[in-house]
Order: sequence, then C-alpha cells, then structure tokens
Amino acid sequence: MASPERGREENVAMTTRRALPLAGPPVRVRRDAVANADRILCAARCVVDADGADALTMDRLAAEAGVGKGTVFRAFGSRAGVFAALTDDFERNFQAAYLSGPPPLGPGAEPLDRLLAYGAGRIQLNGMHAALLRAGARAPDGKFEVPARKVSAMHVRMLLRQCGVEADLEVLTEALLAPLDADLVHYLTSERGLTQDDLVSGWKALVQSVAG
Repeated sequence: MASPERGREENVAMTTRRALPLAGPPVRVRRDAVANADRILCAARCVVDADGADALTMDRLAAEAGVGKGTVFRAFGSRAGVFAALTDDFERNFQAAYLSGPPPLGPGAEPLDRLLAYGAGRIQLNGMHAALLRAGARAPDGKFEVPARKVSAMHVRMLLRQCGVEADLEVLTEALLAPLDADLVHYLTSERGLTQDDLVSGWKALVQSVAG
C-alpha cells in the first residue's frame, strides 16, 4: 500500500501549472487596483533592470510607479511580495514544464533523465533571473519556505524514489538541490569563472553518483 507521502508526490506530478501556490486563492479586486498592481510591477522591473534588485526599495518603487507607498503595500504586502510577483510567471512556466511538459523534463522520460533535465533547466533559469531569485531568497520567510522550492523538492524526491534510491530521501533531495541554489550559481559563474555548462556537467555527475 502506497504511503500518504508518496501519494501526495504522485498527485503533484500530475498537476498543471496552476498547482504552484505562489499566490493565495483568487480574490475579486477593483479595476483600479489591478491597474495599480500592473503599474507597480512594471516600475519594479525597470528598477531591477537598471540598478539591480538591491535598489528596489518600497519608497523608490512608489515614486517610480507614481502611486502612494500605502498602495504598494496594499497590492503586495511587502518587498518580498513584490519579488514573489516578479518571479511568478517564469516559475509557473518552469513548473508546468517539469510536471506536465514534454520529455525529457516532463513525463514520458525515464526518471533519471527527468532528474538530469530538471537540474539543467533550473541552472539555466537561475542564470537568466539571478537578481530576482537571489533577492527573493533573502526574504524574511527564507528560501526554504518559498512555495516554488517546496514543489521542486517534492518533485526531486519523487524522481529519486522512482530511480530506486532507498537511502534517506530527505537528505539526498536537499543535497541535490543545494548546487542549484541561485546564490551559488551566481557566485560560481560571476566569481569563479565557471559557465552554466560546467555547472550542468557537475550536476549530472552528482546525480549519476546518487541515482545512476
């Protein structure tokens, strides 16, 4: 009989992109509130693109968007909420790809191939959106409580089990996710001179040693 945990993991693997709980349940909002939120996010992207994520303060964001600071807080709750909204789209797209997209990242490929493809995809994503992901990881909730990471951990754990790995899956899951951390990817590529291809090769070697 399958364990409750395994059942939950298998259910996650069959969900669509709507499964990623990056935001709360849908709520009715006024049209002007939606327009304000869009304006704020547009301003946030401009600030990050021009001066980096560290420059995105709530005061500057309100000024750039042409709204009151209270409007920013009502729309997103906190600075961390702004970063969560900025990363929402590409995180949802990536989740849709590894849960229900084409192989080798999505269903239809062997578990090991899917695991290898997941790491390569995550490294590429982290490289493309390093500033936002790193800023979000420094939010008060912490990187380990980010919903997208929780779903990713469940996915990796499921694939390890499907590969026949019988060791402590919690420990091995975290060991495999650690090299994919946005801060580490940024450090290795910007300070140590490694390329994304180097990181992918290292990830594949690590996965092969654990699940190959």
